[in-house]
Amino acid sequence: MNILGYFQKVGRALMVPVAVLPAAAILMGIGYWIDPAGWGGDSALAAFLIKAGAAVIDNMSVLFAVGVAYGMSKDKDGAAALSGLVGFLVVTTLLSPAAVAQIQSIPLSEVPFAFNKINNQFVGILVGIISAELYNRFSGVELHSALAFFSGRRLVPIVVSVVMIGLAFVLMAIWPMIFSSLQTFGETIAGLGDVGAGLYAFFNRLLIPVGLHHALNSVFWFDVAGINDIPNFLSGQSGIDAGTAIIGKTGMYQAGFFPIMMFGLPGAAFAIYTAAKPENKEKVASIMLAASLSSFFTGVTEPLEFSFMFAAPLLYVIHALLAGVSVFFAASMEWMAGFGFSAGLVDMVLSSQNPLAVKWYMLIVQGVVFFAIYYFIFLAVIRGMDLKTPGREEADVDAPKVNAAEDAGELATQYVTALGGIDNLEVIDACITRLRLTLKDRSVVNEAELKGLGAMGVVKLGENNLQVIIGPQAESIANRMKTVK
Repeated sequence: MNILGYFQKVGRALMVPVAVLPAAAILMGIGYWIDPAGWGGDSALAAFLIKAGAAVIDNMSVLFAVGVAYGMSKDKDGAAALSGLVGFLVVTTLLSPAAVAQIQSIPLSEVPFAFNKINNQFVGILVGIISAELYNRFSGVELHSALAFFSGRRLVPIVVSVVMIGLAFVLMAIWPMIFSSLQTFGETIAGLGDVGAGLYAFFNRLLIPVGLHHALNSVFWFDVAGINDIPNFLSGQSGIDAGTAIIGKTGMYQAGFFPIMMFGLPGAAFAIYTAAKPENKEKVASIMLAASLSSFFTGVTEPLEFSFMFAAPLLYVIHALLAGVSVFFAASMEWMAGFGFSAGLVDMVLSSQNPLAVKWYMLIVQGVVFFAIYYFIFLAVIRGMDLKTPGREEADVDAPKVNAAEDAGELATQYVTALGGIDNLEVIDACITRLRLTLKDRSVVNEAELKGLGAMGVVKLGENNLQVIIGPQAESIANRMKTVK
């Protein structure tokens, strides 16, 4: 597997722990709605819900270790997740300030500050990756009959615990340097203030085609470089830990996405529909409406973005630039809102009573403006440059239409057939809206048939990796594809 393919695998695994954030967002959101003034201090029920959500937020680092280990394991077995937990406990215990002071025979006061921050998502991701690789390597090992009980999957946590001792000693030497580098990176972006937030949003969108935006998100949204924007917002913590010297406005790396997801992209969809040929408008309308509703209500944008990402790359660059402008503007105006999943209506409503939500309703006003900006810019560029967005080129709309089954099992079978048969599929996985596949022979894939089944786009990575954008049902389709014979 090439480097890009491996990072794709890591990015896919990162979505396993991230997927639990909506649970925390809902619990804490309802709690803040019940008691917006006391944050749980004036209501037992609100305190119950907020504390329940905080149980997830406060333990994101260990969730990353467990989730990444599970997500990167070859067969998604619970033993891999258990190994990630074991590995994380070993590393964080050995690298706690007290343990470091004892091992190095130095006063506790002389232990580098970095070890006070060893319980973070970066370490969780690292431990998860190593644990998954060890699981994939040793889960099938058979020991001598005298030790047969510890063969196979039972062997993995033992191997992981030993390897993590070695990792702990390596990190004991280099973690202060790694932490300092991450902190400097975070400080550099945070030091740019609102401009830094805009730059982050620009690159966030640009990395979506290759699925590496999750790695970038982990730096700004979680406690990798000390920014930790999502957990800080959900838990109502204003400001950022003074120990890391990073200063910022909590929510500034989230708020500006609401106008884009809820209004800007639907404006782009309306422009694509307007620019479509009259005979294709009905078909384009159904595609754009479904994608726009997904973007508006849930913040899932990939079905819409992939509809023009490759057909008209210039539009996608414009989209990335506008996203950067939106996040910059919202941050500079200090209009704040946050999310547990993505910047859709559901998360906006849930976060509106959060103690850190500041003039969140102005994001709606900003969104209406961005709807118009997206619509007129996209329409002018599409028509002015004759871009072949959906509905403007016969091949895009009149591709062979497959009689797609309504039953998910039959639809999965049709996808397998279009991908060259089950024997051509080495790895079948999914990430929110896309099938992530490794194929033996990519040349036999029938892209027209995939689009006929409803795929919004096909992304080729390396020699054998393929992503098929099919929407929120990707996980269900992937699971059913694995059962096709």
